[in-house]
Amino acid sequence: MVTTASNIEMTLYRFLDIFFVIFHCLLILFNLFGWIWPKTRKLHRISLGLTVFSWLVPGIWYGFGYCFLTDWHWDIKEKLGHTGLPASFNTWLFRQAGIHLEPHTVDIITVVSLVVVVLIAIYFKVITNRNIKA
Repeated sequence: MVTTASNIEMTLYRFLDIFFVIFHCLLILFNLFGWIWPKTRKLHRISLGLTVFSWLVPGIWYGFGYCFLTDWHWDIKEKLGHTGLPASFNTWLFRQAGIHLEPHTVDIITVVSLVVVVLIAIYFKVITNRNIKA
């Protein structure tokens, strides 16, 4: 009976692992490119706000750039027996793609990308407000 529960748990963990990879990748893509379509810009700003909030507020205690999705995902991966996981999902993602960059380099790419996208989102918000008032 114990093995059945373990098999069910392991199946659930495998499902959650796949879910988190897909969801996290889609979220990253949306954070990078959600500003392109006018209909998604409000949701994009909310997503960026939540991302920046996660990086900065819990980041006070867990370290700058803290991502609760990565934290949850790594808990699942550890239950599946994965060890030596990097601190960053993006570092892991680059490695999965066969691109072996130093974690610090990936962190710089990530931060610069987020700053650029936040500036783009602010630009479109200002332009949108200016067009509404005109």
